[in-house]
Amino acid sequence: MDKILFVEDDESLGMAIEFSLKSEGFDVTRVTTVAESKLQFQNETFDVAILDIGLPDGNGYDLCTYLKSRSNIPIIFLTALDEEANVVMGLEMGGDDYVTKPFRLQELLSRVRVQLRKKSTTTSVTELTSGNVKVEVESAKVFKNGNLVSLTNLEYKLLLTLMSNANKTIQRDEILEKITTDDEIFFDENTLSVYIRRLRSKIEDDPKKPVCIVTQRGLGYRWDQDVMETVRKHS
Repeated sequence: MDKILFVEDDESLGMAIEFSLKSEGFDVTRVTTVAESKLQFQNETFDVAILDIGLPDGNGYDLCTYLKSRSNIPIIFLTALDEEANVVMGLEMGGDDYVTKPFRLQELLSRVRVQLRKKSTTTSVTELTSGNVKVEVESAKVFKNGNLVSLTNLEYKLLLTLMSNANKTIQRDEILEKITTDDEIFFDENTLSVYIRRLRSKIEDDPKKPVCIVTQRGLGYRWDQDVMETVRKHS
């Protein structure tokens, strides 16, 4: 299920759009402020963001810059500001599309689907780099300080999951869902803790004082370093 971060402070409009998106099968998290948006983004992984521009504690332009600096998430601006200068500004700030109010809900749904298709078919991450750790995604090779690190299949999946969601806490059950398959039914939370320790021993400079793979007590784990993505665009 595709997950949408929806930022709209107009209560009636927000509820109507949220209901329509959910009716179409999307998993929607609706918030009303920049602060709430950042908090949700830090703790969840989203496939597309829909941003209003005028918000109580800031604006959608700055929020767009914040989101884009941390991921390649597609962003659709949703606003009553339809002057050309506003549209251009939104796109130059990193927005992928711009829908002006009033609009038809089917138009918005269509634009959301377009961005999701673009995300899945036009780009692929080929490399993840964070400090002295580099992951070559296509060859499934991991390097630390330029030296190849030997990882098992599950250790690699775990590292890729954490680095692909840098600076976001991922809950234990979500990690298990991402890295296991049906034939690994005995992989539980205790086993996950073991794999975290093993991965730290190979990735961290000091596994006893981890700075990359940190534990968020009661929630899960987080790659606590910025990650640079190298993306290849397909024609």
